[in-house]
Amino acid sequence: MSDERVRQGTGPAGRRTVERLVAAWLAETERHDSEAANEARDGWERGALSERAAQDLATWVTARVTDTGFSEDEGPYVAGPVRITPSDKDTVHAWLRARGHAV
Repeated sequence: MSDERVRQGTGPAGRRTVERLVAAWLAETERHDSEAANEARDGWERGALSERAAQDLATWVTARVTDTGFSEDEGPYVAGPVRITPSDKDTVHAWLRARGHAV
C-alpha cells in the first residue's frame, strides 16, 4: 500500500479506524440530537457525509482524544466510550479531507 493512502486514512487500517469512531460518534450524537444523528447516519451509509456532519465529526474526534500519551502529571485524563489517539484523530481528519471536506 502506498504511503499516500496510509497518510490519507484511505487504507484498510484507516478505514477501520474511521468506521470505529464514526459508530461511537453516531451513538453519542443520537443521545443528544437524534435529527442530526439520522442525517449523519444517512450520509455515512450513502458514502457522502454532509459538510455539517463532516465538521461535527472532525470537532468530535478532536475533542474526544482520550489517549494523549501524557502521564497524570502532564495532562488530564479524558474519559470516553472508545479509545481515541492523536493518530486516530489525524486519520479521521485525513479521511475527511480526502473526501473534499475542509478540516
